[in-house]
Amino acid sequence: MKRRTVLTAIGGFAALSAGATGAWSQGKPIRVGSKNFTESIVVANMIADVVEAAGFKVERKLQLGGTGVIHQALVNGDIDVYPEYTGTALLVQLKMPVENDAAKVYATVKKEYAEQFKLVWVETLGFNDTYALAMKRSEAEKRNIKSISDLVPQSGELRFGGSQEFLVRPDAIPGLEKTYGLKFKEKRGMDPGLVYQAIGTDNADVISVFTTDARIKAQDLKVLQDDKLFFPPYFLTAVVRQDALDANKGLLEAVNRLGGKFTEDEMIQINAAIDLDKRTAAEVSKEWLKKKGIIR
Repeated sequence: MKRRTVLTAIGGFAALSAGATGAWSQGKPIRVGSKNFTESIVVANMIADVVEAAGFKVERKLQLGGTGVIHQALVNGDIDVYPEYTGTALLVQLKMPVENDAAKVYATVKKEYAEQFKLVWVETLGFNDTYALAMKRSEAEKRNIKSISDLVPQSGELRFGGSQEFLVRPDAIPGLEKTYGLKFKEKRGMDPGLVYQAIGTDNADVISVFTTDARIKAQDLKVLQDDKLFFPPYFLTAVVRQDALDANKGLLEAVNRLGGKFTEDEMIQINAAIDLDKRTAAEVSKEWLKKKGIIR
């Protein structure tokens, strides 16, 4: 299911130390934003931590909302950096055709964001967290559903649950319905944190998931094969305002400390620590950054 095309890698840096320069480092903080789900929140904390370790003042503006809200906040200058997925940028913001080559997607969004928005895509963190559809394994096996195509003829009997954003994004339900011909009995939008609860309490039969979410394994869900390759690659990357980089010498190098440092399996562990073990994103962020020698 996952596409393991490698889009990394900055390496060979020593642990960060103070030494940031520029007007913002002496007064105005670097404002780090996130969307309203676990992976975005913890990676935003990682960005904030490496920027702080480099000597900059930081303001965390977490859980701002969905893609449209946070992208506009970045464009408007309400925040300076947040983590975004390459596939989301390609389809939702740029409204460009699906492309399954990870390197091409990254090159396209990097070029277009610079030209259209004066925003900079730095190195990806190194893992692909693509969207997927999932069912309870027992139900999928009973119905002999292994792929999204297998789901289609039975979808009229099933209830779908996903985030409100997933119901309207072109790389989500609208596009899936067009590509596969899906027609669910019912579609319910909900807070991202309630999606797994819905399938666990039998209030949904099929849900949208991120493939690095530890709750997939914890709830014994079956991820359905995207046999028509509808979903593009979604490599997570910090996107930064160009004017913030121009005004803050060393900021680019600080953010790029995360480049190529995390695998899909590691992100599953990180998400599990928050979603299953109920630890804070701030605590888990610092633990992993220290474990990898990115900060002291």
